[in-house]
Amino acid sequence: MEFSPSNTTKTFSMSTILLTGAAGFIGTETARLLTERGHTVIGLDNFNDYYAPELKRYRANSLKPISNFQLIEGDIRDGKLLDTLFQQYNFDAVINLAAMAGVRYSIEQPLLYTDVNATGFLQLLEAMRKHGVTQIVQASTSSLYAGLPMPFKEELDVRTPISPYAASKLGAEAMGYTYSKLHGFNVTVLRYFTVYGPAGRPDMAPYRFTEWCLRNTPIQLFGDGTQSRDFTYVTDIAAGTVKAVECDLDGFHIINLGGGGNRTTILEFIETIGELSGSHPKIDFLPVVQADMQHTSASIEKAHTLLDWTPKVSIDEGMEKLVRWHMDHRDLLSGLNF
Repeated sequence: MEFSPSNTTKTFSMSTILLTGAAGFIGTETARLLTERGHTVIGLDNFNDYYAPELKRYRANSLKPISNFQLIEGDIRDGKLLDTLFQQYNFDAVINLAAMAGVRYSIEQPLLYTDVNATGFLQLLEAMRKHGVTQIVQASTSSLYAGLPMPFKEELDVRTPISPYAASKLGAEAMGYTYSKLHGFNVTVLRYFTVYGPAGRPDMAPYRFTEWCLRNTPIQLFGDGTQSRDFTYVTDIAAGTVKAVECDLDGFHIINLGGGGNRTTILEFIETIGELSGSHPKIDFLPVVQADMQHTSASIEKAHTLLDWTPKVSIDEGMEKLVRWHMDHRDLLSGLNF
């Protein structure tokens, strides 16, 4: 894979990178790609029980054979641990994928989401400042665009978040901007759009819909299914994240990583799962959740210009891989609750 950054960037190779959330859905794929490209990756994950830790252990175990990867169990809110890691390793950059994710649960636990997503990010920034590391890639979310005109562009005013999750991510973005201006950090914020693929998060619709179909259990669908999403395959998201750290853009940037406006309705998504799995989905239609977005559609011109990134995996190819993985891993998944 050739990376061709724009003229406003600089590249580096054979770097040592702190990757938080390394046992997560996106984190595992990002770690794998970074190590394939020759970087040394120190992964950090707290294996919390927001969803089944067994799935996180499964992902983490897939990285164990990689010689230039090391996983450390810990939390980004632990300032003493971060100081120890920054003293022990000569990090060139940080990729922060650690977060409390999920819109609906954030309504129940707003303090936790703010603590992890905003204060935890600040702990990382402070550790970087103390130890002279000035580059970070921060994962953010398309949830910030709720109610705004599509396709969503990075320049839109997103100061009206409709969930504590989105608000906590907006707070982190603002703090990243502050450290860029005060301390000369290079901060690249990546707003991800509905990531899906094998070994995904059990709280997300792609995992749940697939499991419900395979278990012959009614799908719980909030809304009428005409909602649409700009689904983005996980390896595409990982590739964009790696490009962001390798390009090392000067200053502060916000960049969408999404499917490029190729929206799929939720009903279409469910129907495709049924076709690929040979099942007949049964749907329980439930009331709309106020904090859920009705539609998402990403403008990705900025990602193409600054990172030379475009998604490669079509929705048809991605969904086939998603369903096949679930069908091939019944021993792991059949006993997991979600």
